[in-house]
Amino acid sequence: MTPEAEEKPARVVVADDQTVVREGIVMLLGLLPGVEVVGSAGDGEEAVRLVAELAPDVVLMDLRMPRCDGVEATRRIRAEHPATQVVVLTTYADDESLFPALRAGARGYLTKDAGGDEIVRAVHSVLSGDAGLSPSVQRRLLERLSAPGPEPARPGPADPPDGLTSREAEVLILIAEGLTNQEIARRLHVSTATVKTHINNLFTKTGLKDRAQAVRYAYRKGLVRPPAG
Repeated sequence: MTPEAEEKPARVVVADDQTVVREGIVMLLGLLPGVEVVGSAGDGEEAVRLVAELAPDVVLMDLRMPRCDGVEATRRIRAEHPATQVVVLTTYADDESLFPALRAGARGYLTKDAGGDEIVRAVHSVLSGDAGLSPSVQRRLLERLSAPGPEPARPGPADPPDGLTSREAEVLILIAEGLTNQEIARRLHVSTATVKTHINNLFTKTGLKDRAQAVRYAYRKGLVRPPAG
């Protein structure tokens, strides 16, 4: 018997909002050695809950999901359950999907054209402390590393008003500076969906209705200052 056959299978949760895709991945992995699917989730919230209940070794995480997207779910899982690794399995390999997911804590990133053996290899790679990245993702990372870095984000205030988190205050400052949701996402290295969540939260806490009110609020609270001169 080989050492690989003697190893305990990796316990995996599959998270994907498309039922047919999710069930297909579960069925595929069930046919392969080295992995055991212990649960499946239809969105990020359910994925976080299953990780808390089942303590899997790895979550195979889709990115575009309702309620809580894959980037935010990855961030929560890595913060609350650091023993569980995340491998993104998505249709998208663009910068706005790839880099926020990796910064949120994903150790692997595959597109859905990956075969079963490639998925199993990525799962075991992240459990051994390596990265589980598809060749196309590795090339994109090398291209990005050789390119000029993005402008660093301005940190939020130390004591934000009205119960805002530092991240919500940071988003508010960038709104006041005239950035769009997409520009804020790139600046903060998060998904656009995550930016929208922060905006909804800060609007709820402050009673603001639109971006114009948000700009006035940011100036009134001293989060940004009028240009000199």
